[in-house]
Amino acid sequence: MSATRYLLILPLVAVFAYVALVGLIYLSQRALLYPGAGATPVPEHASWGETVHIKTPDGEMLQGLYSQGDSDKPCVLLFFGNGDRLDNYAFVAQALTTRRIGLLAISYRGYPGSTGSPSEQGLLTDGIAAFDWLSAHGGSEIIVLGRSLGTGVAVNTAAKRPAAGVILVSPYLSVLSVAQTHYPFLPVEVLLKDPFRSDLNIGKVGQPKLFLHGRLDDSIPLSSGQALYRIAPEPKRMLIYDGAGHNDILNDRMVGDVIRFVEALQGNRP
Repeated sequence: MSATRYLLILPLVAVFAYVALVGLIYLSQRALLYPGAGATPVPEHASWGETVHIKTPDGEMLQGLYSQGDSDKPCVLLFFGNGDRLDNYAFVAQALTTRRIGLLAISYRGYPGSTGSPSEQGLLTDGIAAFDWLSAHGGSEIIVLGRSLGTGVAVNTAAKRPAAGVILVSPYLSVLSVAQTHYPFLPVEVLLKDPFRSDLNIGKVGQPKLFLHGRLDDSIPLSSGQALYRIAPEPKRMLIYDGAGHNDILNDRMVGDVIRFVEALQGNRP
């Protein structure tokens, strides 16, 4: 092959490879965004809480774990991250139980123990269904807590339901903006099916808000959480953990900050 022909063919090969890559990512994006879906089932005897089942308005059945607190104490409604699972939160449940605070954590549709397949609209529907179930069964004030992907579910839920407070652990401005950071060479805005635009919803969340983020987070950059914090209405507070990344932020210090926020909210009630 002559050098001239080679130089003509090379750009075509590069274009073909790029288009193939874009197509592959488009088709596999939900598997990438929801890696915990379809994983190993939740153990029959969970390490904390009572197993509950919550029916969504569109007919899915969600599995949750529920640890009921005292009737005069708030209950935390937890929306976990995209690769997480219910039985990872025993230490959180135990810490809340010592303060007589309840906890409900749900497994999103398509995740272990729940029916259906995950999508943005599906997860947002799951969040509302969980809040309504807890409101009907718990009878106490509800503090919404989201972690990572779950912060988008938490923001949407608090924008549409009367949560007493909101805790966002490793939040993002949007999944769209995070994807653009990680894949600057792709037309993410065109490809992404589930953008989770917390930036469009946070203005409707007037409840007290606590933002928690690790300075070393390389999955959801601190700058994304700070951008969401800046546009969030008062009252709000942000705590940055200097030595923490994305996965090691869940520790005793963070749980202590969560408990102090929850108890401060209750202490400010008339």
